[in-house]
Amino acid sequence: MNALVGERLSIITSKAQTTRHRIMGIVNGADFQIVYSDTPGVLKPAYKLQESMMRFVMSALEDADVILYITDTIETPTKNEEFLEKLRSQNVPIIIVINKIDLSDQQRVEEQVALWKILLPNSTIIPASALHGFNTDIILKQILHYLPEGPEYFSKETLTDKTLRFFASEIIREKILTTYQKEIPYSVEVLIEEYIEDPKIDKIRAIIYVDRDSQKGIIIGHQGKKLKKVGIESRLDIESFVGKKVFLEIYVKVDPDWRNNDLKLMRFGYNQ
Repeated sequence: MNALVGERLSIITSKAQTTRHRIMGIVNGADFQIVYSDTPGVLKPAYKLQESMMRFVMSALEDADVILYITDTIETPTKNEEFLEKLRSQNVPIIIVINKIDLSDQQRVEEQVALWKILLPNSTIIPASALHGFNTDIILKQILHYLPEGPEYFSKETLTDKTLRFFASEIIREKILTTYQKEIPYSVEVLIEEYIEDPKIDKIRAIIYVDRDSQKGIIIGHQGKKLKKVGIESRLDIESFVGKKVFLEIYVKVDPDWRNNDLKLMRFGYNQ
């Protein structure tokens, strides 16, 4: 979505389950408005957080005028057979984008295109590389071809449906994903407790929630060095995003089993 919108709205890491929310990105042209809806990846839920993530996926599926199914040259096409069955039952156009072709070769890409033609014979299949911008123009043309006529849902100036608080929390979570290993990033949630906008400097107080005391120690690191690294990198990215200076405070708290508690998930913006 970042490549198609032309702005960095969704965080990107090499880890699975990076996206947890449904994020809208809005693109306006002279005679069109595209509302992209970036969702979590398809998975079989192991706890309530993941159930909420899959609800975001299903709600996007129900709302869509065009389905843009993003896969890549590494992913096994048949791994989500149950979800593919749902796609086959949809009455809207489907575009399969095989991303990351820069990491593959022509034979492998051709084999995947052939397999997707069998799996979803009525879909349009486009090999692409978001990283290098290859075929993103073709994707846009195909979307516009399928886009139905209708009213604008958002003003021309609107880029997304999310707030600065949301993007600040996502940027911090991205730094956690890239800084820590194993289960730590998946046990973490970030809450912006305070966000004060000022013409010269925005002041932000963020809380990193973890499941266990041991995880709190890992997040902070020896003499607080790991947390300081996350704070510095987050502040620089937030400053780039908002276009001004930012004062960022980050604290770490333990909130046991937050991933399986409906009330806590609602506080973090899930179960909505």
